[in-house]
Amino acid sequence: MENQELLEIAKRTMQYAYVPYSHFRVGAALLAEDGRVFSGCNVENATYGATICAERTAIVKAISEGARHFSKIAIVSSGQDITPPCGICRQVLMEFMPKGNVVLQDKYGNIQEIAIDALLPMSFCADDIK
Repeated sequence: MENQELLEIAKRTMQYAYVPYSHFRVGAALLAEDGRVFSGCNVENATYGATICAERTAIVKAISEGARHFSKIAIVSSGQDITPPCGICRQVLMEFMPKGNVVLQDKYGNIQEIAIDALLPMSFCADDIK
């Protein structure tokens, strides 16, 4: 799947974000290795700590539907600049797509693609538990 198509899915999903506090919408579209796409948006909570990011929403949806391996995730936001995944999301993405790429697009259409391992160098992974 081309990056632009994945970004369009993320943009459509962003409209469903529940953001009554920050008003900062984020949408994500996750490409599974089997070709399926899982979308997610951020869902805020008054306690903020219970907020879930768009990236983790997409991952949780995918896992709950049997997908386990992913190659790419596209992320867009209502902000002007690119919105890279937060630290927690980077760790979760590393768990399921250690060789995958993150595709980011800003409000002006500029696209940046970066490997997840470049976003989270020296990550903690399953091999570290052994």
